[in-house]
Amino acid sequence: MSTAFFTDPACLGHVTPDGHPERVDRLKSILKALEAPGFDALDRRPSDPAPEAELLRCHPQSYVDEIRAAIPAEGIHQLDADTWASPGSWDAALNGLGALNAALDCVLAGEANNAFAAIRPPGHHAETAKPMGFCLFGNAAIAAKRALDHHGLSRVAVLDFDVHHGNGTQDLLQSEPRALFASSHQFPLWPGTGRADEVGPHGNILNLPLAPGTRGPEFRQAWESMVFPRLEAFQPELIIVSAGFDAHIDDPLAQLALTEEDFFWITQRICDVADAHCGGRVVSVLEGGYNLDALAASCATHIRVLMERGA
Repeated sequence: MSTAFFTDPACLGHVTPDGHPERVDRLKSILKALEAPGFDALDRRPSDPAPEAELLRCHPQSYVDEIRAAIPAEGIHQLDADTWASPGSWDAALNGLGALNAALDCVLAGEANNAFAAIRPPGHHAETAKPMGFCLFGNAAIAAKRALDHHGLSRVAVLDFDVHHGNGTQDLLQSEPRALFASSHQFPLWPGTGRADEVGPHGNILNLPLAPGTRGPEFRQAWESMVFPRLEAFQPELIIVSAGFDAHIDDPLAQLALTEEDFFWITQRICDVADAHCGGRVVSVLEGGYNLDALAASCATHIRVLMERGA
């Protein structure tokens, strides 16, 4: 077995204003890091754009139509305070989701133990009918619903260690009792959600707010004491990871203090649970990370662990 890797050139066509943290160079820096010889064994696979119907797993048609209509023919159009669209954004979103869905399908077909989708725009802030925080559509949540409704799984866990709370994923999955969503994030911090008492109508939401300045030992203890016991009890048939690397100490948008070693550790522990409960099946998708060097190094570390565990 191997680790499958999916991306799409269209994801480079989503252009944001000069100085915007979610920029084309984020994906370029990751792809450059993966040119190193240590990634020669990465199973790089092509994918097709997701059909628009995939968006409807989590978003209403009216919202899909609204986003499509907001894509400019030229220039850059502002969707909210932080989120922008350019002429290539629609293709980036659909091709990126297609890459993630292909990663999911590949793992569930038994063609790889695990997979990583390097895509943008990210997704975990997009709510049911609202673009937010650089995100247009809820990629991880859509993939979870695909696993449940298309592939017939009974229990899917979505784990999010991005520094910002995955408010969109929470919004999209809180009414889905077959999904468990767990997020660790700095609090207080934008978007202001993610308190520990936000558990969802089915009790399937687990939030771990972390104080600014939290370092690796405290981060690891939070996951060991709260997330992993809950995950073990849930016995997922698949784990989807919202892999944001902006909790890194060098990231400019927040104040957590993790390092590549912490991302190595959490990837190992997620794979431990996957090995115990779902045949090692992990599908990871890129979310945040805005210091290019820290992003590339952390993402490479994450993928290197996946490759070691998927071999």
